Amino acid sequence: MGTSPDPVAPPSRMLLNLELRAAFELQAFITAYPMLRQAPRGDGHPVMVLPGLSASDHSTVPLRTYLREQGYRVHGWKQGQNKGPRPGVEQALDGRLAELFDRYDAPVSLIGISLGGIFARELARRSPDKVRQVITLGSPIGNPPKASNVWPLYERLSAREIGTWHRGRDITEPPPVPCTAIFTRTDGIVAWQGCRERKDTWTDNIEVDGSHSGLGHNPLAVFAIADRLAQPQDEWAPFDRGGVRRPLYPDPNRPDDSRANPFAA
Repeated sequence: MGTSPDPVAPPSRMLLNLELRAAFELQAFITAYPMLRQAPRGDGHPVMVLPGLSASDHSTVPLRTYLREQGYRVHGWKQGQNKGPRPGVEQALDGRLAELFDRYDAPVSLIGISLGGIFARELARRSPDKVRQVITLGSPIGNPPKASNVWPLYERLSAREIGTWHRGRDITEPPPVPCTAIFTRTDGIVAWQGCRERKDTWTDNIEVDGSHSGLGHNPLAVFAIADRLAQPQDEWAPFDRGGVRRPLYPDPNRPDDSRANPFAA
């Protein structure tokens, strides 16, 4: 299912308050770490992780540590705090990608959290030959600009009006590389409806239960990331939700059940 073209409201106040779950999700990640280490091992290819709005590489340490122990060459974005699309940020990311591509002589997998995912997709659009795949976590690639509870923070940090950066670009169009969007319907920061990829040959959507702020260390999301990264190059396939995974990973294309959700109002 593609993202909805209809206007979407920001998440409810109740869901915003439930973002406190991120701390418990970090504890769950620590508890589940031995089981997560049983996920498919990596082939050593390079991976770059891009943080969300107002966050820095410090916020991605748990995920990067795990992926490094799974056998990948993992790196942060090295741009400090993500303050949005400030002048020079995209050029610096182009340089960072080229540096990693040249260092390892291999295309780089990009993992972007929230706004970092939008940066990752645009980076892949500019340099598809240097990107192996893109994985986004709660990235509002198909939402109206203000379908979020943090758009005032975005404007303050970036010193620009929300929605002006990508004016003239169709950021909903997937870049020409495999793209996986991981999202949660109980996202308290951005409207989940726009955090999904359009249905295409090289796109997939994976739904997990949890908060927006905890997606980078949500055990279900982390396992899905490990599964995606472990696929052999040029043999990408959609995530397998069958068998024992079915109760843990609901159908991401099922109808919007927000009216039945007591936290949606």
